[in-house]
Formats: sequence, C-alpha cells, structure tokens
Amino acid sequence: MLTVYKNVFCCLFLSSLLLTNSIQSHAQTKKDEPFTIENYYKVKWGYAEEFIDLWKKNHYPVLKKAQEKGDIIRVTAEKPKLHSGEDTRWDFKVTIVFRNAELAFDPNLTTPYKQQLYPDPDKLTKDEQHRFELLLAHWDVMIENVELK
Repeated sequence: MLTVYKNVFCCLFLSSLLLTNSIQSHAQTKKDEPFTIENYYKVKWGYAEEFIDLWKKNHYPVLKKAQEKGDIIRVTAEKPKLHSGEDTRWDFKVTIVFRNAELAFDPNLTTPYKQQLYPDPDKLTKDEQHRFELLLAHWDVMIENVELK
C-alpha cells in the first residue's frame, strides 16, 4: 500500500513540476503579451447571490487596485441567466486579463492592496472563509486566443 502512495505522490509531483515549467516558460517567452484566466465558481444551491456579494465586497477591490497600477488590464464578471445540468453548472465567472503571465501567477500581486483596503485582517479572513464555505467547486482556465484566418 505504501508503494501505491509513493507512486501517486511521484505522479502528482511530476505533474506539478511540468505545469510549473510550462507556466514559467510561457511567462518568459511572452513577457509583454496579455494573459487571460477565467475563474469559474459553482456555489451551493441558493447561495450564489451571497457568494457574488462577498466576492464584490472583498476580492474585487484588490483586483481594481491592481488594475489601477496596470498589472491587470481588465476584469469582467458574468453569471448565467438560466441554469444548466448539475454536472456542467457554474454560477459565477470572472475573467481577468493580466498584463502578462508572470503577473498572473504572482502570489503576492494583491497582498499590499489587502493590507491597504482592509485594516481588520481577521474580519477579511473570516469573510473570505465564509465565501469559500459556500463553494461546491472552483476552477481556473488559462485562455489562449486562436487566430481565425
């Protein structure tokens, strides 16, 4: 059984390394090109509006600060007008266009803005924890334009 866990760990570790190398390679070769990520959120039934309100209150302001600085080009948000099947359902989508891929994967991009905008970090942590308690699923999709000639 231990061998199975070791094999699974090795596969996960190698996959992580490959993804990291791919992202770093993309960031280095396309430093001056915008980089888009779509964030999808699937929320517990009946809680989508609460989740969106919390996102707009706690997360959107830090993204706007990064946009004012020029690290983010555009932030848009959408929600479906009708619902789909449970297996394909999403309740909220945020598309962020970063100035480049390096900024998209900078884990500290919004940290200074959080400190500036939210003087009570404990309240922010509690609010964000509640927002994530409402989630059933969350996934991010890196988007690449396809030229149509």
